[in-house]
Amino acid sequence: MKTTLIAAALAAVAVTGAAAAPEKYVLDSSHSQILFDYNHLGYSTTYGMFAGFEGEIMFDQEDPAASSVAVSMPLSMMFTGWQARFDHFMTKDFFDATEDETVSFTSTAIEVTGDNTAKISGDLTLNGVTKPVVLDAKLNQTGDHPMAKKPWAGFDATTSVLRSDYNLGQFAPFVSDEVNIKISVEAMKADS
Repeated sequence: MKTTLIAAALAAVAVTGAAAAPEKYVLDSSHSQILFDYNHLGYSTTYGMFAGFEGEIMFDQEDPAASSVAVSMPLSMMFTGWQARFDHFMTKDFFDATEDETVSFTSTAIEVTGDNTAKISGDLTLNGVTKPVVLDAKLNQTGDHPMAKKPWAGFDATTSVLRSDYNLGQFAPFVSDEVNIKISVEAMKADS
């Protein structure tokens, strides 16, 4: 779910930066989140969040389409706001998850669509199923971080997935099959 957006945003960053060889950026886990929401029986919108994910981005400032991103996060870092809901998500009704199960995204293509936007295509692996997704990404800002004193980038992205595509379709269509995903991440230039 999470994270295809990173590549798109960095691709957009590359368009605006000076020409250089590909550079490695790593996610700032403390300032990166993936929010998701779905409709619950028509009565409400239920929200959740993933945090604590890791990943790296290689982006080429001369050829942003040659950039790439790979991220993963432990399923156990999902936050639902209600322990009983989280516990239910981990049962056979949904994930039937082990403690070390992860969610991952690996980009397959980047299409720069504007000065600060891009579409990032990639493979999302969730619940043991891998499917293609496309992230609509927007570069928020690049520059030297005022406290870390190193290059930094921040961006947002959105997408949606059908949970039934990942064998998570319990209670659909009453609980919506479509899950909306919003990603906001910061990434720092890796130390040489």
